[in-house]
Amino acid sequence: MTVNQPLTRQVPLVADQSAILFIDMQNFAAHRQGGEFEGMDPHLFDEQYSWFFTELETNVIGNMQRLQSAFRKAEIEVMFTTIESLTLDGRDRSLDYKITGFNVPKGSWDGQVIEQLAPINDEICLPKSSSSVFISTSIDYILRNLGVRQLVLCGILTDQCVESAVRDACDLGYLVTLVTDACASYTIERHESSLDKIKGYCRQLTTDQLLVEIDGATT
Repeated sequence: MTVNQPLTRQVPLVADQSAILFIDMQNFAAHRQGGEFEGMDPHLFDEQYSWFFTELETNVIGNMQRLQSAFRKAEIEVMFTTIESLTLDGRDRSLDYKITGFNVPKGSWDGQVIEQLAPINDEICLPKSSSSVFISTSIDYILRNLGVRQLVLCGILTDQCVESAVRDACDLGYLVTLVTDACASYTIERHESSLDKIKGYCRQLTTDQLLVEIDGATT
């Protein structure tokens, strides 16, 4: 971008300057038998999480699989972050997670990416113990080592860990693209409210729009 060009977030992805990050798509929070929902009354579970899991299973996960395939084909970095402590007892996790009661023990099933989206080969997966991946991991250092300037984000929850990552990545100087139909929160209202609040921090595209762009991405 030259001095005379206006600054904008509406910049198409350049393959060798880009990465996609899947946030918290793990058994703990994105599987019906995940630890976050352990011991819940089935009727209460349906009342609180029916829309969320229906949205994941009918739309979001499928869109993520399409994105994974396209990014891998284009040889663009595919990355993951999951809620997972560095210890079994979670003594290293954030104060907020201790207060909330979140502890996904190191190496546990809950900490694994769900089967439908599992990493392949040497794709990077970073365990985090705070809402924002930029706070409790070395992702900024890693992205800069990889030469990444444009970061695509998707995952759960839109209004929590995803939104935190959007804001932090923007403040650290990345051009952020949020895939609106590859994210979810517990209700459609929470999801849409978050998208509206962070539209000033990121470019927002649908999966179909981004797939068209990836198809034409050049290094």
